[in-house]
Amino acid sequence: MEWSKYRGYRVSIRKFIFLECCLLKKNLRRLQRQLGGGGDDHGGFQTVFRRWRRQYGGGFGGGHGGSSLFIEPSTNLKFRLYGLGIGLGRWRSPKCKGVLPPGSMGLPLIGETIQLVIPSASLDLPPFIKKRIKRYGPIFRTNIAGRPVIITADADFNHFLLRQDGKLVDTWSMDTFAEVFDQASQSSRKYTRNLTLNHFGVESLKSKLLPQMEDMVRKTLSTWSSHQSVEVKSQSVTMAIDFAARQIFSGDLENAPLNISDMFRDLVEGLMSFPINIPGTSHHKCLQIHKKVREMMRGVVTKRLAESELRQQHGDLLDHIIQDKNTESFINEDFIVQLMFGLLFVTSDSISTTLALAFKLIAEHPLVLEELTAEHEAILKNRENPNSTLTWDEYKSMTFTLQVINEVLRLGNIAPGFFRRALKDIPVNGYTIPSGWVIMIATAGLHLDANQFEDPLEFNPWRWKEIQSSVVAKCFMPFGSGMKQCAGAEYSRVLLATFLHVLVTKYRWAMVKGGKIVRSPIIRFPDGFHYKISEKNN
Repeated sequence: MEWSKYRGYRVSIRKFIFLECCLLKKNLRRLQRQLGGGGDDHGGFQTVFRRWRRQYGGGFGGGHGGSSLFIEPSTNLKFRLYGLGIGLGRWRSPKCKGVLPPGSMGLPLIGETIQLVIPSASLDLPPFIKKRIKRYGPIFRTNIAGRPVIITADADFNHFLLRQDGKLVDTWSMDTFAEVFDQASQSSRKYTRNLTLNHFGVESLKSKLLPQMEDMVRKTLSTWSSHQSVEVKSQSVTMAIDFAARQIFSGDLENAPLNISDMFRDLVEGLMSFPINIPGTSHHKCLQIHKKVREMMRGVVTKRLAESELRQQHGDLLDHIIQDKNTESFINEDFIVQLMFGLLFVTSDSISTTLALAFKLIAEHPLVLEELTAEHEAILKNRENPNSTLTWDEYKSMTFTLQVINEVLRLGNIAPGFFRRALKDIPVNGYTIPSGWVIMIATAGLHLDANQFEDPLEFNPWRWKEIQSSVVAKCFMPFGSGMKQCAGAEYSRVLLATFLHVLVTKYRWAMVKGGKIVRSPIIRFPDGFHYKISEKNN
């Protein structure tokens, strides 16, 4: 996204604030003249209020007795201004039984949303977070889209919070995410996690998914190499969605009525937009995409439900859910449709973004490419049958490959953070996080912490050889942490490792155009990553 997209918003907001201040000053002066105070505001608002109390008494009526029901225009204006002053005071200093963490609540209604989404052309921390950590420390308060939020980049506190789910905090999503990905009950979340692990977890990867992944990657790269250039990010989205669709509902999206890959790219832009559902806004477009994809998924579910009555089985995730429909009360058609939509999205965006970034970083670091290639060529050389497919033991032997993937994930910070909601007041470092407030665990602040990762902006996979396990546990969480770690974490790593295995042993690549990186705060590639993929001549 370009700076010009946000510049207009900033100008409009400044103009709005300027006009409101002018109107407030004009009305205040008029009020003072009506109360006999002259045209200049020497005493300020509180002086005017005290003079009004002396003149009209403490009641809400005219005269000293306060018995009249008539309220003069100046008095009405007075109440409006006084109410505005109280409202602004409460906005800036919300109620708290202790001391709030330092920070600013920004402008009424919108908070600091505009500052949060201002783009920066760097892999570094978003300026919004970096500036506030420098000013307030690793834990600070803000307001996003009218909602009070605590942002924390404190490793110890984050580690503690992620082990308090259901006790001090609960999983939460910002407004747009909540509308697109319905907030589920505790029982349905547990069911979804177990279902995902059943179909995308380690056992499924070992028994059937790994060879399917390799076959899919080989076909994909063969197709890419037949073109003059490919935009890796968008094509990776298509690859990831197609593969996930086959596992979820045996779907063939090549003949689908909607281009889900393109729609999901637009969906991501809307997820971080201000939640105003007006035609023309990113939020409105996001909700419309959500509706269209859900309608397509509903058609699949309706057809499958009819087939299930005829005892036709496909052996995929959708069949599994339909079978469980008879035993789990929360499973209905809407739940199934939403679950399918969510799984398609999460298995596509993060993988495609990480893969595109890996293309760029590996190509820019020849020594990394050299060691990566050596590791995978050694795997091929050690096989008894050179034409056999990847095995689970071979995947687990990819030590340097997994270090490369970790380093790409650390620098990429695909998700800006994880959200929790305080279930009760939480004390931390002498401050209090009020019950009901949202807490954003800023993973980028951990991944780019110079105290834990030397030269944090440098792409250095070798650093993972010496990193202590305690640092990994507290400061590296691309897929979350604890019991709420993403159920598809191993699936993502295996798919990325499989892709790199085929890529470095069979192909070479060179950038044709693009390569610009923008974070706002989600990482995006506005010009794309266009590469020429060529098969090696062995």
